[in-house]
Amino acid sequence: SGSHTPVGPDEDSTLPPEDREPGQPPGRRPRTRCCLLKGCERHFRPQRARQRYCSDECRQAARRWSRWKAQQNYRATAVGKKRRSGQSRRYRQRVGTRPPAAPEEAIPEAARVITHNFFRLLLRPPWLLRGIRPAAALAPPAVLFAGVPARHGTSLATRAALAPRNAPSAEDLSNTARG
Repeated sequence: SGSHTPVGPDEDSTLPPEDREPGQPPGRRPRTRCCLLKGCERHFRPQRARQRYCSDECRQAARRWSRWKAQQNYRATAVGKKRRSGQSRRYRQRVGTRPPAAPEEAIPEAARVITHNFFRLLLRPPWLLRGIRPAAALAPPAVLFAGVPARHGTSLATRAALAPRNAPSAEDLSNTARG
């Protein structure tokens, strides 16, 4: 026999504090929720009633997944399979009717590709490089071979970081001088 509902808050309980009448209870703050995006699952305080994601990035990621899932479900139907096969057929026809690519000059031998891991075995480990202070103009071989002992046949005049393979080592020369 009253105008108020028996359960739930008054209709004006969500008003900001300055618009409420004196003595009215403060509005309820929504409890923290868990973000529904799989992998995020961060706890957040929602700003709107049906907010399911903690940020716009999570909301957009969920929207992208939802579109992908809808496309997968559609392609699983008979109509979706028929349209997809039509797309594939038209693509194959387009590729078949394309003019052949202009033949470029023949390369006499296959081009060599140097991968990032090519020089990995030749590089010095980081602990060897710790003692070297960076200078203004240090050549890379000077840095890489700083911990390697000099051998016979290497000097600043030859500008060689390593001796040639067939050059005798200092130990060989000292042994031949004795013997």
